This record gives sequence, C-alpha cells and structure tokens, in this order.
Amino acid sequence: MRQIRVVSVIGTRPEAIKMAPLLIELKKHPEIESYLVLTGQHKEMLDQVLESFKIEVDINLHIMKSNQSLTSITADSLTGLEPILQEIKPQIVLVHGDTTTTLAASLAAYYQQVHVGHVEAGLRTGEKYSPYPEEMNRRITGAIADWHFAPTNKAKQHLLKENITEASIIVTGNTAIDALQMTVRPDYTHPLLEKIGNDRFLILTTHRRENVGEGMRGIFKAALELLQTFPDLHIVYPVHKNPKIRAIMEEMVFAHPRLHLTEPLDTIDFHNIAFHSSLILTDSGGIQEEAPSLGVPVLVLREQTERPEGVDAGVLKLVGTDTRLIVESAVQLLTDPIEYEKMTKGINPYGDGKASKRIIDHIINVFKVVQKEEEFAK
Repeated sequence: MRQIRVVSVIGTRPEAIKMAPLLIELKKHPEIESYLVLTGQHKEMLDQVLESFKIEVDINLHIMKSNQSLTSITADSLTGLEPILQEIKPQIVLVHGDTTTTLAASLAAYYQQVHVGHVEAGLRTGEKYSPYPEEMNRRITGAIADWHFAPTNKAKQHLLKENITEASIIVTGNTAIDALQMTVRPDYTHPLLEKIGNDRFLILTTHRRENVGEGMRGIFKAALELLQTFPDLHIVYPVHKNPKIRAIMEEMVFAHPRLHLTEPLDTIDFHNIAFHSSLILTDSGGIQEEAPSLGVPVLVLREQTERPEGVDAGVLKLVGTDTRLIVESAVQLLTDPIEYEKMTKGINPYGDGKASKRIIDHIINVFKVVQKEEEFAK
C-alpha cells in the first residue's frame, strides 16, 4: 500500500489539545506520511500545548499579529496554505472543530481539490452568532468536508439534517477524552495546589467573544460574591491572553487573598488542577467535554451550548453570564451534597478515549479501497 499523505492544520490552543492524540497516533502508522502545519493564529498558548505533548511542527506560517482580525487570520492562512498544499499534494487535510484556522484550511484544501476530514464535526447551536464566529466556521467546514468525524450521535443527527451523506459520517467520540487520558496523573503536585491546601477551590475560565463586555463583568461580580459567601473557597483564574479580556479583568477583578490569577496553564497542569477542583465555571467548549471524565460539575457561562449531551446527562448546567444565576447555581452545588453528587456521577457522553484510533482506521480503510479501485482501473 502506498503511503497516505495527511496534512493536519491547526492554529489555536484548543485545536492543539484535541488534535494532539491524533497527531501522535498518525506517527505510529508506517502507511501514513503525516505533516503538521500551524497557521500560528495563537502563539505562546499553542506552543505550550505542543511542548507538553512533545509534538514536532513541520511548517509554521506565523500569521499571528497584534490586534489581528478574523479577516486577516482567514486571508493570511489561505495565502500561506496554498503553496504548501501544492507542494505536498496530500490525499487528505485534517481540520478540527470550529476555529478560523479550520475554516481557512478547509477552503484552502477545497481550492486544491484535496479531501477534507473534519474532526469534531456536527456541533451546532442553530444560532448564527452564538458562538461567534465558531458556529458559521463549523457549518461552512461541514459543507466542504468529505468525511465528518462526529463526536456523538447527536452531532451525526445535525449533519444528517443538513443533507450530509450518512456514509461520510463516522461517530468516533471526542479526541478531547483521548488527550485527557494522556495527561491526568495520580502523583501530580503543583505549587498552586500546595498553596490552597485542604480548602475548596473552583476554576474560572472565560474567553468567548460574545461574553466580552457586560457578560464578563457579570461573571467577575459573581466570583467576588462567591468568595464573600464561602470563607474556605478559593478561585483559580487562568487569564486569557486576549488584550480585550485582560482590559476587562484589570477593570473588574479585585485583589483578594483567595483569588489566584495565573497565566494560561499548560494542558497537563490544567487537567490535573481541574481534577482536584470542586467546581468549574467556564465558557470553554473543550472543558465541557473534559470535566465529566474528571468528576467535576460544570456551570457553563453561555446562553446556548453546542454540546447539549452534557446538559442532558446532568453533568453540565447552563447559567449564562447573569450574576444572580451563577451565584445561586454555585451556592447550591457547594452546599447541597445530593445535588453535587448528581453532577459528579454522570457518565461522560463525549467519548471513551479511542476516537483517534477510530479516525485513523477509517482513513486507512478508505484509501485502501481507493488504491484498489485505481489498480483495478489500470
């Protein structure tokens, strides 16, 4: 069997975390010639993840610049990817999820008439601007993709409603769970955990574009109220690199001995610290998938989620950015053991840690068939 040339394109930290186990698995197969291309949509935060997983980069476009716009990310990625795809001539380009890099890489592959495999396909809110721009990024990528690696049956149903051919949809589970199984360690220690000691703590993360502004102000007000309510509660807040978020944080966030502001944590640190937390408040998509496997309840700081399976399973709760609702929901979980246990004992609906293997098995099987057809035609 001839080698299958696979180009994986990523640009952000969340993509890197979820693609890491797939990239590692690709290298194990001699029948695959694997290339990793970075757009550089993120820099420090992305490099951190790749270093944690010991993943080598083949090509980096280095597109990141100060105050970059969605337009510049898309245009620079398209321009940079064109000669790379023309030179490598891959059989398939793998993209992940819903970032602007994902959209641009899918379009670049389409322009070169290269097959596209969409990892974490089929997530939908049905709202054009929520989340923005992710909802339209994944819809457009879904229209381009040849193979849709859907994490759940619900994601598959979304794709079927959009008239995607069923044979092109493969339910794999989410590679986020694969990554989690590679990072959580029973003997893990960290100075932050030592500082908190035996007290309880929650993790706060917030970065969504639609939450920038009043939404984040409501979230930060809730954080202060929770610290005032529980004298034994700490909050760990890894602050996103986005300068707009940092400006609001500096305006709103208060000095408090039990509020621990950190730079973004690397993947291994974040997963292990989250494992020891009592509660997570987040607007992140990836954390919604990971936390159920850690046995930690999640309050989702969004009005809608494209991951409703966790809400249906009772391991996630949507609370938006309203201060009152965030505080009431957190207080209930931190004071009611029965309600807390309900959210910690649910089964993770997002996967079993074998998604990467299923994706690669499918790619190999597809191209075996293609090559046999080519040989038969000769």
